[in-house]
Amino acid sequence: MAVRSEPASPAAEAVTRPEPASFRDPANQVYYADGQVLRGLRGAAVDDWRALSTSVFFAQLSSAGAVVGTEQVEAAAAPAGFDLTLRHERIPFVSYPYEWTFSMLRDAARCHLDVLAAALAEGFTTKDGSAYNLQWRGPRPTFIDIGSFERLREGEPWAGYRQFCQTMLYPLLLTAHLGVEFQPWLRSQIDGIEPAQIRQLLGGGKRFKAGVFKHVHLHNAVQARSAKTSAQDMRQEMRAAGFSTELVKATVRGLQKLVDKLAWEPPASHWGDYRTTCTYSDADREAKLAFVDAALAEAGEQELVVDLGANDGAYSRVAAKHAAQVVAVESDHAVTDRLYEQLRGETGPAERILPLVMDLANPSPGGGWRNRERAAFADRSNADTVLALAVVHHLAIGRNVPLPEVRDLLAELGKRVVVEFVDPADPMAQQLLANKPAGMFPDYHREGFERLLAERFEIIRREELPSGTRVLYTGVPRD
Repeated sequence: MAVRSEPASPAAEAVTRPEPASFRDPANQVYYADGQVLRGLRGAAVDDWRALSTSVFFAQLSSAGAVVGTEQVEAAAAPAGFDLTLRHERIPFVSYPYEWTFSMLRDAARCHLDVLAAALAEGFTTKDGSAYNLQWRGPRPTFIDIGSFERLREGEPWAGYRQFCQTMLYPLLLTAHLGVEFQPWLRSQIDGIEPAQIRQLLGGGKRFKAGVFKHVHLHNAVQARSAKTSAQDMRQEMRAAGFSTELVKATVRGLQKLVDKLAWEPPASHWGDYRTTCTYSDADREAKLAFVDAALAEAGEQELVVDLGANDGAYSRVAAKHAAQVVAVESDHAVTDRLYEQLRGETGPAERILPLVMDLANPSPGGGWRNRERAAFADRSNADTVLALAVVHHLAIGRNVPLPEVRDLLAELGKRVVVEFVDPADPMAQQLLANKPAGMFPDYHREGFERLLAERFEIIRREELPSGTRVLYTGVPRD
């Protein structure tokens, strides 16, 4: 059962509110009350928790941050019918696998397997293997589905293997072996990629690539056979054949080695070398960094800053000095993956930056059951400040999004804004306009943008960069 945590800075809930993604296991459900993330348990889930809470591996993983902090509490507001209540540490920002990069998904998969291996060593397993069972503290994954742990039954396979393959391993194989980005697949299929689907893509000689024959073709054949046999009969057959816990452990060790060796060589990208190919002068860059730093310092310590069009993360790093969490959104997968690789090796403010790959003109929608199981990006972003630097012209000219709509997006994603307007005379704007019919954007000019911005925000800071073709603004919401 994969769940999501609350967005940053939530208002305290006066009444209990169920987590939309936590409804499939009646013995184990997450809800919110009084600003807390709570989990109600009943029946066998209570016994599993009591055993888990006294285990050595769980304490060690919690201390290391590999699993989300959890404690048993008294909850007067608990929904009727629960026998025991847990309280979870809040995750700073909720993200989903279709917003992660290749390296992020690979590290999340390894985290999941490491947690499982530690559990197996002490007689526990996990009921699920979904990528949605993990979230991030900055660039570090953490396992959140505490209700997935249960005591191991000898002779039974890992129940989460299929989910792990469909939401983690197969997407990684798709990108590593075929160069096909996995994000659109996971976004359109919440349960991940089916074995029969990826088998058709990894046939012929590709079946001999790492992990393909065993975890794709053989898995698909076993699944086809098991579709004609009840789960109970299959378990009995496996016990009779001598299936053991040691085989489960061996499978997990094999998956760990496989995940570690999977790699992706991204194609060449214009944005990958943006620092040297962009039209910024050093004077513009230094002035822009100083403006962003001052604007965020003026706002004081913040819970969440969202950096739209983050590219190499230069301004996300500035924001991390002033915020508990920074979400760096970039549409280029290769650039975002490179940023993640850099961040995960750093300490200090960089540990508060979460890079996500997403097209702002087509952001993550609501999905899953009744379109509520996975919240839309806009519903998760309640930022104290939204940075929109060198992004407005790409949306307005490059993607033909009217300026009022761009402004409304900024207002929708957060409160305060730090935004850059690029004049039509700027070389980068000229490159974008060269591919558009003449006269297509008569309303795209500085005066018009300032007027639109002032309708939703009070402009409290304004600075023209030395180039004379770019202006920065800080805006705060109008009442």
